[in-house]
Amino acid sequence: MPHSRLNIHCTALHAALACAALCAAPELPGQSVSDYAVLLSASVQTDPPRITLSWPFDPSATNYVEYRKTLTATSWGAATSLAGAATSFVDSSVSVSGAYEYRISKTGWNGAASYTGNGYLYAGIQAPLIESRGKVVLIVDNTFTTSLALELARLQQDLAGDGWNVLRHDVPRMAVDPANTSSSVWAARASELASVKALIKADYNADPANVKTVFLFGHAPVPYSGNIAPDGHPEHIGAWPADVYYGDMHGVWTDDAVNTSGNASPPSDPRNVNAPGDGKFDQSLLPALAQLEVGRVDLANLPSFSKTEGELLRQYLNKDHYFRHKFITVQRRGLVDDNFGSFSGEAFAADGGRNFAPFFGASNTFAISDWFSTLNTQSYLWGYGCGGGTFTSADGVGSTSDFVANDPRVVFTMLFGSWFGDWDSPDNFLRAGLATSTYTLCSAWAGRPYWEFHHMGLGEHIGFSARLSQNNSTLYAANVAQQWVHVALMGDPTLRMHPVAPPGDLRIISNGSGGVDLSWSLSPDPVAGYHVYRAASSAGPFTRLTSALLADGRYTDNLVSSNVYMVRAVNLELSGSGTYFNPSQGIFQSLDPAFGLPAIVLVQPANGATFLSSAGVQLNAGVFDPANSVTNVIFFTNGVELAEVAAPPYAWAWKNAPLGLYQLSVKAICASGLSATSASAAVVVDNGAAPLLGVTSLGDNVWAIGGQDVLGRTYRIQYLPDVLSTNWQDLGTATADSSGLFQLIDSNSVPQRLYRTSYP
Repeated sequence: MPHSRLNIHCTALHAALACAALCAAPELPGQSVSDYAVLLSASVQTDPPRITLSWPFDPSATNYVEYRKTLTATSWGAATSLAGAATSFVDSSVSVSGAYEYRISKTGWNGAASYTGNGYLYAGIQAPLIESRGKVVLIVDNTFTTSLALELARLQQDLAGDGWNVLRHDVPRMAVDPANTSSSVWAARASELASVKALIKADYNADPANVKTVFLFGHAPVPYSGNIAPDGHPEHIGAWPADVYYGDMHGVWTDDAVNTSGNASPPSDPRNVNAPGDGKFDQSLLPALAQLEVGRVDLANLPSFSKTEGELLRQYLNKDHYFRHKFITVQRRGLVDDNFGSFSGEAFAADGGRNFAPFFGASNTFAISDWFSTLNTQSYLWGYGCGGGTFTSADGVGSTSDFVANDPRVVFTMLFGSWFGDWDSPDNFLRAGLATSTYTLCSAWAGRPYWEFHHMGLGEHIGFSARLSQNNSTLYAANVAQQWVHVALMGDPTLRMHPVAPPGDLRIISNGSGGVDLSWSLSPDPVAGYHVYRAASSAGPFTRLTSALLADGRYTDNLVSSNVYMVRAVNLELSGSGTYFNPSQGIFQSLDPAFGLPAIVLVQPANGATFLSSAGVQLNAGVFDPANSVTNVIFFTNGVELAEVAAPPYAWAWKNAPLGLYQLSVKAICASGLSATSASAAVVVDNGAAPLLGVTSLGDNVWAIGGQDVLGRTYRIQYLPDVLSTNWQDLGTATADSSGLFQLIDSNSVPQRLYRTSYP
């Protein structure tokens, strides 16, 4: 089948859907993607309180209708009709500290056909600070428990510093290949899924009001479910990855009905084969609404990337941390790379525009023609790209190999096209962006159905949007495939859009009045102030001590205890959705002197590694710094300073390293003068070949055989008795000195003797 074909398959579990294939989807005269979206943004004022909704003029619109509701309401309020020429709506029935969700719907006639479009926005005037976000169940592939210990500990501290209480479970990685259709593995597949689900459900049942989110990290068991092809290919009909299974706490998931052997076209990939009792579920539609938000960072089976799975996961955790702490910055704008057009009214790319306008305003959403060439030189917070696809590409957007070769400067992405929405596939295009080195943190297959991200413009995390999009049926206008089980988020589900640079160098000392004095350096951002919190441990939950924002970097607590303190900067954030109080990541400290020390590891190079001198040695350090007090990191070789790096990422390329044996280490220096040093790694810098030998006569057939290579290395010197011989004989060994020089004396040589060296 052509890879640009995309239509909808419907099973008996679904209402019939009629959708044209991509390769044969005529455009109606005069239709454009903009017909199907209202690019809605808001401006706000406090005196008197007022929210003004705005959108671009549509000359073909015949009327607009405005609706409003609360965040949690499941239906829209009364409709207010507006003229076809309207471009704004003023709501004066609002209050400071209030937040309201709006819908603007339009109908139009473009001279050849009628159309409808929608825009959604969650707007607020100084919307209140959200300090506690609930509990997140962190499921970690235990393959990486040890190798990523520092980075996972830092992730947990970052989550606590953003108001989450972490419930962590380390589990075995997926053992049963979903492409294995043998009945001998069915029970094992069902068991590994059930064991992970049981952990999540136990946490939820213990505290259903507060357990909100599931973060799957690594190759945790992947649920498959249904008999669907949301990309429309008959040979792709079957079970698709269905992480929403982990978010459904009440539905019944069965495995006794679907049998893809009865399909008109068998699945072309054995992963999609579904049979009764095989550990792949029957459900194509959600059996119940998802109660939990689910996101996954799974970088297994990406062979086109040169880094190992563990290295890719470490790289993701690093950029996740750097984004949260605002070490990574990008322009607040969105791009749309649309290679489908209106597509008989489905207008996939409308999902980009109608989400980006509430973030940045309509004027900061840009249509582009090439994803990678644009993002290699320009940064965007959000991007939408769509085109006919394969597992590893989207026409007009790019391919997995483009992600391997480039580092696109976009953080949150929506991508859409055939095949790659089935994300548990080798070198998968949807997951590939997460494997890039610096920016991309989240990706969603957005187009069937549309996703609803607009709440993030007022500070919600992306997992909120994922669950909302999975559960949406009629509340938000979408095209097709609502509540199908394939809807999934690739990336950290707790991420928010607007990081605030946190304060730094948190210090605590006992004072003479029986309390403790806290001090910190101010955020580099122009924030509204600071809040101080206290908890029994760094895991939280934290209780706020300050009733009002502090203007400077000082606070006194009259209680002396073993508590851990947290400080967060708070900004009054302005976006295309109004204003809200936005907290930074927290920084932490206690009276325990060991707590304030950073942890540092030399991630690269590995102990025992050998490098060619021509290639150089890449050094990378990982730092866990709860107090945000590290000012610089110093790399050492054999106790001598090599280089100093002042800001993350903590990396340095040692070019033209001399031949030799080295003990490499790295030290983190804090503003207070405290420091932490890593364990050392022994490495060898080699020339990649046997050393050149020099032969010097000492007289009377005594010859000195010498050379220069790696210090401390012992070489074997061999000889041939004469030029006609082929039998190399050992003469002896020589060890290179501190300069790499070695020498062996042959006291019984002859003029025609030949020499060579070997190692080991």
